Amino acid sequence: MIVSASSGGSVLICLAIVALWRILKKKNLQNRKKKFYRRNLDLLRKEQSSTDEIVTERMKIYELDELEKATNYFDKTRVVGGGGHGKVYKGILSDQRVVAIKMPKITNESELRQFVNEVFLLSQTNHRNVVKLMGCCLQTEVPLLVFEFISGGTLSDHLRNHEQFSPLSFEDRLRIAYEVARALSYIHSEASITIFHRDVKSSNILLDERNTAKLADFGASRAVTCDKNSITTIVQGTYGYLDPEYHQTGRLTNKSDVYSFGVILAELLTGKLAVPYEKDNDEVRNIVMDFIASLTDNSLLEILDPLVLKEAKEEILQKIARLIERCLKLYGNERPTMKDVEEELKAMRAKKPNVDPNSLEGTASIDNRLDHGVNSLEGTASIHTCFEIEANSLGGTASFHTCFDIEANSLEETALIDSSM
Repeated sequence: MIVSASSGGSVLICLAIVALWRILKKKNLQNRKKKFYRRNLDLLRKEQSSTDEIVTERMKIYELDELEKATNYFDKTRVVGGGGHGKVYKGILSDQRVVAIKMPKITNESELRQFVNEVFLLSQTNHRNVVKLMGCCLQTEVPLLVFEFISGGTLSDHLRNHEQFSPLSFEDRLRIAYEVARALSYIHSEASITIFHRDVKSSNILLDERNTAKLADFGASRAVTCDKNSITTIVQGTYGYLDPEYHQTGRLTNKSDVYSFGVILAELLTGKLAVPYEKDNDEVRNIVMDFIASLTDNSLLEILDPLVLKEAKEEILQKIARLIERCLKLYGNERPTMKDVEEELKAMRAKKPNVDPNSLEGTASIDNRLDHGVNSLEGTASIHTCFEIEANSLGGTASFHTCFDIEANSLEETALIDSSM
């Protein structure tokens, strides 16, 4: 009885110690969460003169427990990206939304401030071509960022990895360029605060399942007040995309992003990345040097991607090449603004290639044929001629009267047809 009582007492004491240890561990974890939350929130206030109301109103603040469950406690099989600065995990929230959770790897105070900076800047943006920051978790040593999940890889992947990704058509490349230009124009002049991205490159442009472009990675970005058009910073960026004027002076402007965008345009036309390489004579070259040289000696067609040469009209290629040349000017005041670039690319996209109506297949829809036919006619052609051409291009199953009814219903006024001719 004495032995049994002693053994039972020992077991009870052990159980009490274990229970007390768990309680203390849980309390310590809660205290750490509160400590990190307060510190990260203070960094937001200090770095951006922000308040917790601004942050919490514009995005959701996630609990660490929810993100741990979403990633199966950050299981390594959930890693979908990352590098030297951290990892990106694929997570599934309790409401079944798929998200990308960025867990930064911080080695110093400067890197911590970069991620806090990204939290603040992305909380101020709302644009379909800027990756959406859904929220963050402030209960960890470094904030965890929760983004919409973009499944299509990066623009860099699509340009270099043709085994995993299909080559982008010229139409897609022009559209992607326009979408990135829209995003940069937005953060420069339309967002609630003016933002200079400072690290525009093809690996920071995400593509979704429809190849819609999303500008990402605002860790190096800087916010400026409306009355300033430049700030002086420690030079930061990626070699090959870095504005030479910014590199020499440390003066960051919105034209620095324009230069980087010009490099991306050159990548889209040539299919080559802005990675320096050595020629046979050990000379180090890059895409900017090759592109400018090709314009100087009229050998542009020799360096373009064969797919681009096959699909694009030479007139459009020349216009894009001249736009790239202006974006890559040595001095920022000689470059266009991103708004100007956006408008030029929009105008290029509006110019559709001419379509030969006799080459249309019989299985094409009547609406498409009529659209091509009207747009391809000259200003002196009559509406009757338009429908005669369409009737000749069909397999004989659609009558002239049917074509007319469809076209008439799709237009509001005859004057609209005249203007499109």
